Amino acid sequence: MNQPRSLSKLISTNTLQHAGYLAVAKTRAKALKAFSYVVPVRRPMLFVGEESCDELCDMLINENNSNVFIVTDAVLNSLGIPAKVTNYLDSKGISYHVYDGVTPDPTFTVVENGIDQYAEEKCDSIVAIGGGSVIDAAKMIAMSQGNQCQPQQLIGILKARKPSVPLYCIPTTAGTGSEATLGAVVSDEKTHQKALSIDPRMVPLAAAIDPTIMKGMPAHITADTGVDVLTHALEAWMSANANVETDYYAASAVKAVMKYLPLAYQDGANLKAREEMGIAAHYGGIAFNKAGLGYVHAIAHQLGAYYGIPHGRANAIVLPYILDVNRQGSKKRLAALAKRAGMVKVGKASSSDDEVADQLIADVRELIATLNIDPTVKGIQSSDFDSIAKAAAKEVSDTYAVPTYLSSSEIKEILLKIEQASANTHENSAEVA
Repeated sequence: MNQPRSLSKLISTNTLQHAGYLAVAKTRAKALKAFSYVVPVRRPMLFVGEESCDELCDMLINENNSNVFIVTDAVLNSLGIPAKVTNYLDSKGISYHVYDGVTPDPTFTVVENGIDQYAEEKCDSIVAIGGGSVIDAAKMIAMSQGNQCQPQQLIGILKARKPSVPLYCIPTTAGTGSEATLGAVVSDEKTHQKALSIDPRMVPLAAAIDPTIMKGMPAHITADTGVDVLTHALEAWMSANANVETDYYAASAVKAVMKYLPLAYQDGANLKAREEMGIAAHYGGIAFNKAGLGYVHAIAHQLGAYYGIPHGRANAIVLPYILDVNRQGSKKRLAALAKRAGMVKVGKASSSDDEVADQLIADVRELIATLNIDPTVKGIQSSDFDSIAKAAAKEVSDTYAVPTYLSSSEIKEILLKIEQASANTHENSAEVA
């Protein structure tokens, strides 16, 4: 354990002076790569299909769990989504308690309330039923309960001393891939800043990809979360920490998203498309577990914090700009991805890397347009750019191994383009009206 702890200190070092930024970022990237090899990360047992929830419950029961703490949110609970699990548990004589207090971007209070209820009900395991916020909250409840500590004590890298209580996940959206990842994000109520806990023991024991649960997801959420999957895969593929394993999962996710996301968006009841998107989200989570993310997420996190934009939509807004930035340094990698994901047009097999990379970027732009995702950031203000750019640069320096490093001024140039695009769109809408 000594080596990972020394790595965590290196990764968390906060020296962002402009002159040394690039050297520091590259050093941290090497540390993160070493961390991913030194610390093993398990994968959850994966059940897929219309009976997957029952199979997950059978595994839970076979592990001698008898009083399940179900973590979800109020909307999903009101829609009866957890019933597929609770009805099955009823049929098997298994006790359970439903906690539906999770909110978007869950806070420490949300997690603490869950910890209190878990203890009061004397539960012995957790099933998360929901999107990324629900699964993140469930991870923090499980780890806090397993370590008998407050969630704040788990913020950082490898802060836990013991495993979590048994945790199982049923994602209701094909987006975050949180059911496969080793991290969880919690927000501070006062500062509204997001805090990250990273530990391989946070990975759930099992996950169920059930397309019947996902089929009711609205089209706009299908689009937003689907682009989140695509972004995970693309950033993992372009990462300096990518390897043969992460490449397999990233390329598989990209291929699935390009084929099945439009189908799921057009017809939410298409169970084949829902299932394939659920698997793609899971694969994307596995890919960025080790390879990491990049500037799309770093900037999107800030747009969400400042302007309340849903995470997947923020990714969709930023993604084309970062692909353009990375194009020159990553053109060979992007061309290889396009070929591997079956995105090279018939008769274009002999095209240059430049042409194939450009085609991939054009295809991503076309997909986002097809999904009718709002490309604007309402209320964006240039007075926020310094703070946004600084926070995004710090996130990348602290956490990711990107192919092209950007200065704060270069990040602000991207923000300016987003601001201009937003203004132009609003002007055009006014003219049409």
